[in-house]
Amino acid sequence: MSDFDWSDLDARSLQQLVAVVEAGSVTGAAQKLGVTQSAVSHQLDKLRGITGDPLFVKSGRGIVATARAQELAQEARALLRQLERFAHAGDFDPSRWQAKVTIAANDFQRDVLLPALARRLREAAPGVVLRIIPSDVPSLEMLRDRVCDIAISPRPPEGSDILQQRIFEDVYRVFFDPAVRQAPDSLEDYLAADHATVVYAPRRALYLDRTLEARGIRRRFVLMVPGFAGLPAFIKGSALLATAPSLLQHSLMRDMAHATVPLPCPTMPMYLIWHRQHQSDAAHRWLREQILALAPAAVPARPY
Repeated sequence: MSDFDWSDLDARSLQQLVAVVEAGSVTGAAQKLGVTQSAVSHQLDKLRGITGDPLFVKSGRGIVATARAQELAQEARALLRQLERFAHAGDFDPSRWQAKVTIAANDFQRDVLLPALARRLREAAPGVVLRIIPSDVPSLEMLRDRVCDIAISPRPPEGSDILQQRIFEDVYRVFFDPAVRQAPDSLEDYLAADHATVVYAPRRALYLDRTLEARGIRRRFVLMVPGFAGLPAFIKGSALLATAPSLLQHSLMRDMAHATVPLPCPTMPMYLIWHRQHQSDAAHRWLREQILALAPAAVPARPY
């Protein structure tokens, strides 16, 4: 017989259940939520009393969720989203917003767009903590399971419950170290050079590289790094070429020279991506509006 009544449930209990399921440990959940381990353990005991299920069992040095706990966590996420919408109903005042916002973005879009957003949040919504995680190749699960609130990527995942809006579009340039070599003066020179590129985990090549490969254009890649941030250190002092988004000239590639790619290339669109569950949420809508409003200043006009 349960010692607890279901009416004892509250948002904190649900948050902590979800956190332990996602972290796989009481310690990890406590760190994520900024509470003590004993507080998390107390809430789990309360939930065990209500559900009559152990919720977690030992596995090696850690714990794993029972099937019942996995089901409850899924329901808890939905309930927490409803509570969040309830809390933000009506007029939204960003100065009173208290939340942790997670945005998934790789180094290119992160460095182009998010410093301005961070400054905007400090001014208008000082109670918001901005967390940025790598997006790699965004998946439906990242958005459905609230691993992130927003993803920024040139390749939105496909799904009827996923919404997107284009932020900007960039072109590709050839970057190189002018102290070592000149810009390629022909297609033959470009194809004869050694190239560096980006391959996201586990083996996801850039859309540009896959497109050129499909056209039968073969380049000799001698270096592959997991993000654009890794390119400058290898290009400097070498004869390597890197074909990358032109906006990198203002940040990561500011010390490199750049030139026109001597063959037609696809453009790189950039999208704001979110789950349909957030579409009408006032806080989420405000956040999207800030990113879209800040984008023109963060993306300088191209002179070419």
